[in-house]
Amino acid sequence: MTRPHPRLSINQATIKRASLAEALRVTRDAGVEAIGLWREPVAEVGLTTAVRMVADSGLRVSSLCRGGFFTAEEGAERRAALDDNRRAIAETAALAAAGAPGSAPILVLVAGGLPAGSRDLAGARERVVDALAELEPDARAAGVVLAVEALHPMYAADRAVVSTLAQALDIAERFPAESVGVVVDTFHLWWDPELLPQLARAGRGGRIASYQVCDWVTPLPADVLLARGMMGDGHIDFAPITAAVEAAGYSGDVEVEIFNEAVWASDPAEVVERTADAFRRTVGLGETTRA
Repeated sequence: MTRPHPRLSINQATIKRASLAEALRVTRDAGVEAIGLWREPVAEVGLTTAVRMVADSGLRVSSLCRGGFFTAEEGAERRAALDDNRRAIAETAALAAAGAPGSAPILVLVAGGLPAGSRDLAGARERVVDALAELEPDARAAGVVLAVEALHPMYAADRAVVSTLAQALDIAERFPAESVGVVVDTFHLWWDPELLPQLARAGRGGRIASYQVCDWVTPLPADVLLARGMMGDGHIDFAPITAAVEAAGYSGDVEVEIFNEAVWASDPAEVVERTADAFRRTVGLGETTRA
């Protein structure tokens, strides 16, 4: 096997059924240098143990998924969500500090969908801004970047009222770039005719906190959450998007994040090797090491 690209990061969602210990092991054994962590596997072992495991792995941490889901109107549900995001900020800082040099204290945020019974998209988006206004001082104090991820519009009702990179930037730009940025995910953004100019806009503001890749495959499954495919299996032309992301100044790790039942059912070590091969063939990164 050819050595994996030095900027490849395996997001844990791609090997969802692996425990944290197995995910760290198969990633490291394949020669991949970075991993994107998820809060649920970390919680299964406890943060203290997870920090030790990450430190022992020698891997960089490229991000922690995920925070957000704070579109509820004021009340107990919203307060609980904000408190959970404060815990996520602390977890992000601890895990990034435990990772190898070059680890990134990035907390990926999925905004959340419409509250039950609501049709007020504009109001829900403003509550995202309000939540960030509460959380940004905590993130800044912890040295964490809150990374707003725009999701494809088909998820607007139930998962993310932020649907385009322009909307994500409109929100992020209300706050310092040092503490609030955006995620660029090819699955969610490849279709947008405004993607390239919005990537340039993100670059001018230093707003790209994370770059995630996977492919768009058709036909879509009944559960569209699981519609992501391995790079090269679908319709996305990655090279021009990657070139625009790099031209915008992003030089960090590039995460492969795939939600797909067939991928999840495969052996995690085989998935990591297949991912590394597909990444080299399709994503369009040069051979430079991570900055």
